[in-house]
Amino acid sequence: MVVDFGRPRDPRIDSAVLRATVELLAETGYPGLLVSAIAQRAGTSKPAIYRRWPSKAHLVHEAVFPLGAATAIPDTGSLPEDLHEMVRRTMAVLTTPAAKAALPGLVGEMAADPTLHSALLERFADIIAGDLALWLENAAGRGEVRANVTAAELAQALAGITLVALLTHVTELDDAWIDRTTTLLLKGISA
Repeated sequence: MVVDFGRPRDPRIDSAVLRATVELLAETGYPGLLVSAIAQRAGTSKPAIYRRWPSKAHLVHEAVFPLGAATAIPDTGSLPEDLHEMVRRTMAVLTTPAAKAALPGLVGEMAADPTLHSALLERFADIIAGDLALWLENAAGRGEVRANVTAAELAQALAGITLVALLTHVTELDDAWIDRTTTLLLKGISA
């Protein structure tokens, strides 16, 4: 029997820290983001933050890319509608002020540290290997998607095309971009 003698974690601190991180990222960018400033804004301490997240990168990743409605895989039974919604959600998440501020720093840290890269992407393992893989399997079973398309490849295509678009578009991504991107991806995965 395991006995935990410590105090239970206060979910209010988690929420305050995540919210402060998002706010400060938009104000200072990733390089200027200090854990001490996050702690001060959240009304907690640096040790309390580091008990919850092992590094600034882990904290930022969770704050900017929360698991929830935006990462849920739509499954209406309509391949074009579901993929369109996945593209829309991916764009919505990656175009927030916090994501735009965090991505250059996170990408740099992930490239320099493969263990960090693996740890951060592990947060999405259940979504990709579970929900997205099941979605693809169902679509393949209906004869809509090639059976050899993997969930990891589709996730990389969704995120990759959106990231490159953010780097190369002078204007904001819009509904027309979502439509064109959905068409492009549909052609790539269709049976």
